[in-house]
Amino acid sequence: MSEFPTHPAQISAGWLSEVLGQDVLAVRWEAIGTGQVGDSVRLHLELPEGSPLAPTLAAKLPAADQTSRATAGTFGLYAKEVGFYREIAPHLAVRVPEVYFSAIDDTGVDFVLLFEDLGPARGGNQIAGCSLPDAEAAMRQAAAIHAPSWRNAEVLDTGWLHSTAQLREQIRALYPQAQSVWRERYADALEPEYMELCEGVAAAGDALFSREPEVVSLVHGDFRLDNMLFDIKGGTEPLAILDWQTVTVGHAMTDIGYFMGCGIGELRAGNEDHLFDLYVEEMEARGVTLQREDVWRDYRIGALHGITTAVFSAAFVERTERGDANFLSMARGACSLALEHDSLDALKGDA
Repeated sequence: MSEFPTHPAQISAGWLSEVLGQDVLAVRWEAIGTGQVGDSVRLHLELPEGSPLAPTLAAKLPAADQTSRATAGTFGLYAKEVGFYREIAPHLAVRVPEVYFSAIDDTGVDFVLLFEDLGPARGGNQIAGCSLPDAEAAMRQAAAIHAPSWRNAEVLDTGWLHSTAQLREQIRALYPQAQSVWRERYADALEPEYMELCEGVAAAGDALFSREPEVVSLVHGDFRLDNMLFDIKGGTEPLAILDWQTVTVGHAMTDIGYFMGCGIGELRAGNEDHLFDLYVEEMEARGVTLQREDVWRDYRIGALHGITTAVFSAAFVERTERGDANFLSMARGACSLALEHDSLDALKGDA
């Protein structure tokens, strides 16, 4: 057993007192969030009178589901999230929760993160979508990730952020299996033209997974509504970005194409140019000048990341009813953008 809790029931008042350096008399927990790769809880603390601690904290631990847990261990997802908060977050301007304690074992499977509680807040909902102001807030936070890391060697040279050729090959080799699961599971639910595009993406696996990404910035990797908290701290702040298990380096447009495609669904129609221009303006305000023609192809390719994430995740994490709805929502939005902007042609260099 690890020397730190890996299940909410193992989080004791004594352990909290030790790691926080303040007395905690008792603790109870409740599940929060909708994540399938890690389990998040809110901790309600009973404290002595006059304690400087907040009465609630948040914690993130390994998924109870063994399939999700094994996937996270295989691809180093938990280690990435712990590493992000320890090493990378201080270099960025993005709003993330403050971490009070973090630990991970040598296997990369057992871990714990103890955070400030950002509630009361409104959790983003991938299936329900969002308002235009929510999407605008997300684009501002995207710039707060990308601009401080833009060609910043202190961030981008961090070794564990880089995907290895071996890992890319492993994903490429597994992807046909994921697409087979996707086809069997959702053939009757997903629009035929979208399933056909998914098949085309799978066929382009060599080009998609084997290529060396152009490294210009940090990439969140799963920049969508379910990983965002809006109106945090009772509305005193607009937004915080969570779930850094897929953080990597590459091109910022991976996050933007992903968010505009699988992130906001029908809202993209009529607002794509506005949101893209807002992002460019925010990057400019943070010292990075972008020309649309220089990044548009990368944006188009970024839409494909939404498709591959939905397909791969559906195959290798715990299956739930909400998960099915979530993956289909992601795929529909990403496929819509990819078809509209000929993303596969952009990947192949045909246009």
